[in-house]
Amino acid sequence: MTISLEQAQTIAAAALAHGTEQGFNPLTVAVLDPGGAIVALARQDGSGFLRPDLAVAKASGVLALGMTNRAIAARAADSPEFFTSVANLAGGKILSVPGGVFVKDAAGALLGAVGVTGDASLNDEAAALAGIEAAGLVAVTGAE
Repeated sequence: MTISLEQAQTIAAAALAHGTEQGFNPLTVAVLDPGGAIVALARQDGSGFLRPDLAVAKASGVLALGMTNRAIAARAADSPEFFTSVANLAGGKILSVPGGVFVKDAAGALLGAVGVTGDASLNDEAAALAGIEAAGLVAVTGAE
């Protein structure tokens, strides 16, 4: 099973709306399927030109390693050489900061991941959660 285009577009729109409502800096949202392919990508006006790559890296990191961004950050802190090696192997498409979130259905099946960037990492994560919730899906951040 995978995330649908409609679900991905809902997530992106709701995440951006949340950021605007909260007064966050301009955000970029990437929604990936379980294989890491982009299903939806949205960038607010004023969001920096590297933000799409950062959003994809946040989402692809959780998918590639099968762990939340919080777990990746802990692993990077405990073993920086491991994280550096993995990040190099992945061509820099793994980030160890909050803002990359697993997306699951109500039964717990993995549908994909969302990456949000543009503000403080915890704000990025909050926007991702708002988007996933708006689509009626389940977010997994590692903070549960």
